[in-house]
Amino acid sequence: METPAPARTGRRGVRRALIAVPVALAVLTGAAYATTAIMDVPPPHTLYKVQTTEPSRWGDLFPARTVAAAEEPSPLEPTAWTAPETVPWEGGTIPFEEFLTTTHTNAFIVLRDGKIGYEWYRDGVTDSTPLSSWSMAKSVVSLLVGQAIERGELAEDDRLTDLLPELKTDGDYAKITIRDLLDMASGVDVSENYKVYWPFTGTARMYLTHDLPGFVADHRAVSYTPGSRATYRSVDTQILGLVLTRVTGRPLADLLSDRIWRPLGAEHPATWNLDHPDGTEKAYCCLNATARDYARLGRLILNNGSSATTQIIPPAWITRISTPSPHKITDWGYSAQWWHPSGSTTDFSALGIHGQYLYINPPTRTVIVKLSDHGTEQDEQSTFTAFRSLP
Repeated sequence: METPAPARTGRRGVRRALIAVPVALAVLTGAAYATTAIMDVPPPHTLYKVQTTEPSRWGDLFPARTVAAAEEPSPLEPTAWTAPETVPWEGGTIPFEEFLTTTHTNAFIVLRDGKIGYEWYRDGVTDSTPLSSWSMAKSVVSLLVGQAIERGELAEDDRLTDLLPELKTDGDYAKITIRDLLDMASGVDVSENYKVYWPFTGTARMYLTHDLPGFVADHRAVSYTPGSRATYRSVDTQILGLVLTRVTGRPLADLLSDRIWRPLGAEHPATWNLDHPDGTEKAYCCLNATARDYARLGRLILNNGSSATTQIIPPAWITRISTPSPHKITDWGYSAQWWHPSGSTTDFSALGIHGQYLYINPPTRTVIVKLSDHGTEQDEQSTFTAFRSLP
């Protein structure tokens, strides 16, 4: 019995399948590009590039504004310091250099009384390599706010909607103050979603949008009464950045250069990523600078806001950031965009995802900079325990 027809039908089915697969992929790809265009976020090929680049180098992928350095950098002199053989880690101890490599460290600096006791870089990174701050930028925004308050440009009791009247709306949003934003107590309902491959909600959407002021205006719902409790929300810092730009009439990068970076003696220009070319700084993240210049910033804070010749940050603001606010975030203290990790009442830190730290320990006169490509929020408490153990 002849059976040629089914065989030909089978081959036609294969041919149809071979045609259908690329057509389906084309449709899906087209839909993906259309979706990102509608959402006003980067196209899929850019999102892929972001996902395949080390987080420390994401600053290279987006437009940025330059933060000018000092004409004469402040010196970072060496001092005698011996690294320990081991540090505490996850209930045991590990060799000190294993601590650095296990946590995917790119740069590590220890300052003692303002001088470099230890400096380490992984292969491919040097003292002139700019690395992303991630949320350490929040703490830098705090310093700019403290200066603005000292200058009379702002007050902690100022209402957000009085400063940015285009955001006026009914309900609890109108109650938000600068103090609420500083202490992450605004209640603005933007989740901390970091999944850049799913840029439809929260911080991921804010990170990728080409219109940060529009994003803020579109997200004015609050999940609790402002000032009643604290929840970590990057949008609070973004709003502070918009406020600073409005009350000073200047972009954040220019403010940072003129009011902090050059006065403290930064050696290298930094960059601050924008939502689009010549646009708005991503205030809650995305400052890119060298480890040594982050260390200089830490030294400035350790010295009560003063350089060798100039009072740069008001001493009252150093007290503000070093004193926990009434509302904790999880079991850690928090104050004006600076963290107070559990286990001590005297140290505090700027902190960014993927293992970015600017750690200040006033009693021991220690500053530690650790810049990494580690997990999103991995091993943070253990890292602070290791810092505190250093001799």
